[in-house]
Amino acid sequence: MKRTRSHHLWSWHPAVRSGSDLTFGERAADQMRSGFGTWSFIVIFVVIMAVWITTGGFGTDRSPYFRLNLALSCLAGLQGAIILLAAKRADRIAAEAARHHFNEGNEIATLLRQNTELTQAIHALTEEVHEHIIGTMEPR
Repeated sequence: MKRTRSHHLWSWHPAVRSGSDLTFGERAADQMRSGFGTWSFIVIFVVIMAVWITTGGFGTDRSPYFRLNLALSCLAGLQGAIILLAAKRADRIAAEAARHHFNEGNEIATLLRQNTELTQAIHALTEEVHEHIIGTMEPR
């Protein structure tokens, strides 16, 4: 399966607005979700915060609870990124399901057109047969 950024997963769907149809805020939200909801962001965030906490904020440790407060604040920051990561996965699943349903709908529409054409052909042939039989049964 081709891997795409999450805000492009729905751009193919006829019922979903995309590109220039989106407002600036919607495009910005898509970009932020694509950036902050990644494993790269989480790893970089953890590394930077670990360095900051272990070095005491480069000499800013003024109280015994400073590092604990900083660690808990970092945890809160990571929760947002982890939630975004999970939401992106849910978005991928929903997009795959929607693509499957969309393709099935197209296949069903094609089969329905073919069925309609066959039904019309059968109807025309039935009328021909009926005319042929009725025409031969009438007295001359």
